[in-house]
Amino acid sequence: MAIYQTQCTSFKVECYNGIHAFGTSVVRAATAPDLFYMALYTSAASIGADTTAYTATGEITGTGYVAGGQALTNVAPVASGTTACVSFNNVTWSPAAFTVRGALIYNFTQGNKAVAVLDFGSDITCANTFTVTFPTNDADNAVIRTS
Repeated sequence: MAIYQTQCTSFKVECYNGIHAFGTSVVRAATAPDLFYMALYTSAASIGADTTAYTATGEITGTGYVAGGQALTNVAPVASGTTACVSFNNVTWSPAAFTVRGALIYNFTQGNKAVAVLDFGSDITCANTFTVTFPTNDADNAVIRTS
């Protein structure tokens, strides 16, 4: 088993098909942006580019964590040069007592479709608070970017 940090291939295709709406300028029938979540996973999870939807397989358990993870806020698509970027506010679990290796960002509104996988590099064990800090929303750092 392994976790590979990447944007999910299905997400890339779904973007071109107009499935995901990150911002408030929604051009499809919906009038509100989609709701995105982050679920946390153990090193036993098998998630990567071929992940198409949220799965509970390999998801962490522990104090302060609820299956499915947490909603992400401040989805803010911007242009940085010729690159389109999307970022989120940091997300915190507190209290937190669990071990985590990676995460899946997924679109709850669109049937839990996978967006991106994050690999934290090694197992992280927390005993109080766990925070995922998102990088700057620009062409060089944003978690989700297309150039």
